[in-house]
Amino acid sequence: MIMCEEERHVRQQLLTDIIRRRRSVFADDYLDVPVPEAVIREILTNATWAPTYKMTQPWRFIVLQESQRAPFGEYLASYYRERLSAAEWTHSRHERARRYPLKAPCIIVIIMQRNRKIDIKEWEEMAAVCCAVQNMALTCEAYDIGAYWDSCDACVAYARENWLVENEQCLGFFYMGYYDRRNYCSTKKRTAIDKKTTWLY
Repeated sequence: MIMCEEERHVRQQLLTDIIRRRRSVFADDYLDVPVPEAVIREILTNATWAPTYKMTQPWRFIVLQESQRAPFGEYLASYYRERLSAAEWTHSRHERARRYPLKAPCIIVIIMQRNRKIDIKEWEEMAAVCCAVQNMALTCEAYDIGAYWDSCDACVAYARENWLVENEQCLGFFYMGYYDRRNYCSTKKRTAIDKKTTWLY
């Protein structure tokens, strides 16, 4: 069935709106509302439709919810306490790090699983996982869910100590949660495309 011009325009505008509305929304702004499992599955399923060279599909995900968040918070606090001076790592910063994961109803560990059978460059596998995460972010936006990708060293170390096997690498944690969209405001702006593009004819 051939799509009429009006239908095509509606779809194009919808996609553009989703892409341009997407923002990194941090856990401090999340509401205490769980993300349904069916929605999480939809987000992860859409991730798997990212482009992947030679169909290696190098992504793997671990979903942290409920009781799994507190141990990560304890690890975060301990991780930075060991690496920062007493002057830098105050009690308030320690408590904030410890409690921070509890603010996110869902945290997804992003893992790149290198293919051992096909000769493929690492950056191509990493690019595929990055595309998968972008699919997740756009799906979250479509579901009115706030999200952001945290690639801090503590996240990577926590995953490495708990779940990774030899051919895997953690690329960060993906935080998700509902938030008050009506009162949320982001002032970040994008550079005009003409400043980032060279046209050759």
